[in-house]
Parts: sequence; C-alpha cells; structure tokens
Amino acid sequence: MQPETLSFFDKVYDVAKQVPMGRVTSYGAIAKYLGAAKSARMVGYAMNGSHGKDVPAHRVVNRKGLLTGKHHFEGTNLMQQLLENEGVEVIENQVQNFEKVFWDPSKEL
Repeated sequence: MQPETLSFFDKVYDVAKQVPMGRVTSYGAIAKYLGAAKSARMVGYAMNGSHGKDVPAHRVVNRKGLLTGKHHFEGTNLMQQLLENEGVEVIENQVQNFEKVFWDPSKEL
C-alpha cells in the first residue's frame, strides 16, 4: 500500500477509537470529518483491515444504520452482539433509534 493510504487508514482508526461505547457512527461521517467526503468506501476498507489494531470497528455502520460490515467479523452475529452488549438495539441487521445513538465526529471532536 502507498504511505498516503496507510496514513488515511491511521486517521480513520483514530476517529473510530473516539466513538463512545453505546454509540455508532457511519463510514461517511468519518470520511467527511477527515475532509474526504466521497471516501466512505475507503473508510470501509480501513475498518476491514482494523482487526488486531484495538479499533471498535463494530461501532461503524452505513448511513442508514445497517451492519454492512458484519461479514468481516468472526462468527455470524459478532458485530451485532458487540453492539447489543453496549446497549445498542439491533433488529434485522439495523441499528434501532439510529438518530439517537449516532455519533457525529464533526460535532464531537
């Protein structure tokens, strides 16, 4: 990978580490915060590569609150279980009360 890509990934990880327990953010919100509004997919790639980096990737979902990254977690429902352990309600792979639990880095950091 190019160093520019690695540094972007590191920035993504730094933001994801700030998401409070019991809250979620979106790929797009992280991308926008980093000044790369059209790079939500790259944020997703970063989350896919975050295993073993102490990044709470389970707290990053798509803009509608769907657990689109769940297949990158071990087991069938690990992402959902991790969120539910933090008090986030998930029904049919979608975060409930999304607006209430949504954490926007551009307003919080």
